[in-house]
Amino acid sequence: MHKFHNSITASRCRVRNHSIRTFSSLPSTTAAVNAACESSNDDPESSMPLAEDLFRSPCRSGGYTQGDATYLSLVRFYSDPPNIPALRRLLDRMRADSRPFPDHLFPPILRAFGQSGFPIDALHLFDEMLPSFRCSPSVFSLNSAIDSLVSSPHFHLALPFLRRALRRYPSLRPNLLTFNLLLKSVCSSPSPSLNLALHLFRSIPGHGLQPDAYSYSTLIAALARAGRLDDAFALLDEMQLDGVAPHSVTFNSLLHAVLRAGDLRRARNLTRYMLLKGCQPTLPTYNTLIHGLCRHGCLDEALSLIDRMLLRDGLAPNEVTFGSLIDGLVKLGRTVDARRVFDLMRERGFRANEFVYSALISGSFRSNDPEAAFILWETMICDGVKPNEIVYTALVDGLCRLGRMAEAEDVLLQMTAEGCTPNVRTYCALMWGHFRAGSSQRALATWTNMVRRGCEPNEVSYSILIHGLCEEGRVKEGMMVWQNMISRGCTADVVTYTSMIRGLCSAGDVEGGMRLFYDMVARGGAEPDAVAYNALFDGLIKRGELIRAVDLLGKMMEGGCDPDEATCNIFMKGVGWEGGRGREVMEGMAERMVGRGRVDGAGKIVLVMGKKGMEPRAEIWEKVVRAAFNTKKARRLIEKCWVEMWR
Repeated sequence: MHKFHNSITASRCRVRNHSIRTFSSLPSTTAAVNAACESSNDDPESSMPLAEDLFRSPCRSGGYTQGDATYLSLVRFYSDPPNIPALRRLLDRMRADSRPFPDHLFPPILRAFGQSGFPIDALHLFDEMLPSFRCSPSVFSLNSAIDSLVSSPHFHLALPFLRRALRRYPSLRPNLLTFNLLLKSVCSSPSPSLNLALHLFRSIPGHGLQPDAYSYSTLIAALARAGRLDDAFALLDEMQLDGVAPHSVTFNSLLHAVLRAGDLRRARNLTRYMLLKGCQPTLPTYNTLIHGLCRHGCLDEALSLIDRMLLRDGLAPNEVTFGSLIDGLVKLGRTVDARRVFDLMRERGFRANEFVYSALISGSFRSNDPEAAFILWETMICDGVKPNEIVYTALVDGLCRLGRMAEAEDVLLQMTAEGCTPNVRTYCALMWGHFRAGSSQRALATWTNMVRRGCEPNEVSYSILIHGLCEEGRVKEGMMVWQNMISRGCTADVVTYTSMIRGLCSAGDVEGGMRLFYDMVARGGAEPDAVAYNALFDGLIKRGELIRAVDLLGKMMEGGCDPDEATCNIFMKGVGWEGGRGREVMEGMAERMVGRGRVDGAGKIVLVMGKKGMEPRAEIWEKVVRAAFNTKKARRLIEKCWVEMWR
C-alpha cells in the first residue's frame, strides 16, 4: 500500500507545499511561534503559549496580513498530532480577531477534527468559514471536510454535504480527489450502493476529469467484494483501454474475491496477467494467494509461492503468511506440520495472533491431542495474547469432542466473565456436545440460554437441534423446530433436510420423508447427499418397495451423487446376500457408474462386492479397470511417478 501513490496523497501534498511556498519568504513571527510551541506543554488544558500582543492590530501588506504565519504555525503544531482543545481555543481567538483569514489555515484543522472522531465539528467549521472567518472555502477545504467523514460512522453524509456545499458556493469546482473521496465513502460502507458508486464514477468525465488508478481500484474492489466478478473484470479491461495502468492493489482485491469463490483456475490466469502487465506482486499479493490456496487444500502451490517470494522478489514472509500456512495445514489434518511452522514463526520474532492459536487449538483437538491444545492455550496467555470469542469457541468445541461437558461449561462462564460474548458457534458446540453425551435437556437449555442472550439462531444451530431431537426419536418436536426455522426465514441446508428425512423414515413415515426430499430437490438450495438417499432406501426396502428404491437409485446416479458403502449394504441386505439377484443389482450399479464417467464410484461398488465375497464378473472388472486407466488423472499420476523415479 505504501507504494500505491493515489491522488488523495498527492493532493494533500500539493496543499501543504502551496502553504509553505506562500509564507516561506514573508517576514513574520513564525520562528518565535515555533520556538514557543516546541517548549509548550502538550497538556490539552494548557494555556496558549504566546504573548497576547502577537495577535493585536494586524497590519496588511498587499494580500498578506500580519499574523497569518503565526496562525499557520499554530495550526500545524496543534493539528499533527491533533490537539482538539487547543485548536478550539485557537479558533475562538480567530473569531475574536474579526478579520478575513486565508483558506489554507482550515484544511489541517478539518482533518484534525476528522482524525479525532469529530467529523460533524469539521462540517460545522466548514459552514462557519465564510460568516465567522470571512473566508470563502476552496476545494482544498471542501475535500478536507469530506475526508473527515469517509472513515467515520457518518460516511453516508459525504454526498449530501457535497451537494449542499455546491449549492451554497456555486464557484466551487470539485476535483478528482473529491470524487475519489466520495467513491471511497460509498464503497467502504457495510452495505455499499454499487449503483450509486457506478453513477459517481461515470459522472467524473462530465466534470472535465479523468478517473485515475485509485478511482478504478476503489470501484473494482467494491464490485469484487459484492461477488460481481464479471463487472469487476470488465472494469479492469476498461481501465487499461483508457490508458490507466493497474497497480498491485487493483489485482489484490480481484484475487481475493476469485479465491474466495474457489475459482483457482481464474486466480492463476489473473496472476499471470498481472505479471504480463509488469505489475510486480507485493507481500499482500502473495499473502492473498497463499491464504486462498491453503483454504482450498493446494498446499504444494502455496509453498512454491513462498519459495518464489523469497528467491525471486526478495520478500520475507510476515505473520499473515505464517498464519495462512498454519491454517491450511490444520485444515488438511497436518497439525504436527502446523506446529513446526508455528515454532518457526516464533523463532523469527513474529507474534502469533488469536486466529493462529484458534486454528492450532482446534487442530490439536481434532488430532486427538488435547494436551497439546492445553499447552498452546497456556503459551497464548504467557505471550500476552488475550483470547477472543474464536479462541474460546475452539476450546469449548475441543472439550465437547472429548465429552468433557462440565469443563466446557466452565470455559463458557470464564468467557463471559472476561467480557467476551459467546457467539452462535460457541453455543452450537455446546448443544452438539450435550446431544452426543445423551443429555438432550442440557442441549435444549443451551438453546434457551443462547436465545435469551440475544444470539440469533442460524441454519447450523437449527440443524444441530433438529438432528439431536430426531436421533432421540422426538420427530414431532423436530418438525416443530423445522417449521419455526422456516418461518424465521432461515434456509435449510442438506444436513438439516437429511436429519428430518432420517427421523421421519426411522419413525415409519417414509412418505413424509419422500415429501421432504422432493421439497429439497425443488428448492435447489441443497443437493441431497448419500446419507439422505440411504435413509429413503432403507425405509422403502423395509416396506418391501424394492422397485421404488431402485428407481430412486437411478435418480441418485443421474443427479451426480455416487452410492457409498452404506448404499451397497442396504441393497444387498434388501435383495439378499446370496444368489444372483444381489450380484445383478450391484453389477448394474457399477456398470451405470462407468457409463456416466464416475469411475471412483464404480470402484467403490466393486470393492464392497469383494468384501462381501460377491466377486463381480470379469467383464465388469475389465470395464472398471479400463475406465480408471483412461482417465487424465491416472495418466498424470503415472507420469509423475516416472519423473520421481528418474530424478
